[in-house]
Amino acid sequence: MAEANWYVAHTYSGYENKVKANIEKTIENRHLEDQILEVRVPLQDVVEVKNGVKKTVQKKMFPGYVLLNMVMNDDTWYVVRNTRGVTGFVGPGSKPVPLTETEMFNLGIQAANMEVEFAEGDMVTVTGGVWKDTVGVIQTVNQGKQSVTINVELFGRETPVEISFTEIRKM
Repeated sequence: MAEANWYVAHTYSGYENKVKANIEKTIENRHLEDQILEVRVPLQDVVEVKNGVKKTVQKKMFPGYVLLNMVMNDDTWYVVRNTRGVTGFVGPGSKPVPLTETEMFNLGIQAANMEVEFAEGDMVTVTGGVWKDTVGVIQTVNQGKQSVTINVELFGRETPVEISFTEIRKM
C-alpha cells in the first residue's frame, strides 16, 4: 500500500468544520478509513480582552484550510475534491503537493509514530481529555491514527470512544 502523507485542502472561509464533518462522513460511508486517516482543522488558543475581561478562546490557525493525512489516489482525490465547500488542493494546477516532515514539525502537528504494546482486549485507563480516569477494554487499535477504540459506559449503555495513544495507559 502507498504511504500516507499530509495534504492541504483549500475551503471557503468559515466552512472548515463543515468540510471536515462531510469528509469524515464520506470516509465512513465509502469505507476509506485505511486511505484517509485523519482530517484536521488546526486550532490555537488565543487570549482576547473584552470589556476588560481576559478570555482564552480557540481560533483557527489557518482559516480557509483543512489538513488531511491520506494516501493520495484517484478515489481519495475525488472524495476530497468533490466535497461541498472544498475549492481544491494546495499545489500547482490540480496536482496536490504533500507537506514535508519539516513543515509538519514546524506546525507542531505531526507527532512521531508511537509503538505501543496495546492489543485488543487489554484493559486501559484514560489519563487525559474528556474521558480522564475512565477504564475501558480496547476494541480496536489504529496504528495509522495513533489511537484505540474503547467501550465506555454512557447513560447506562456501552459506547465506543476513540482515544489517542498519548491519553491512555495499560492497567
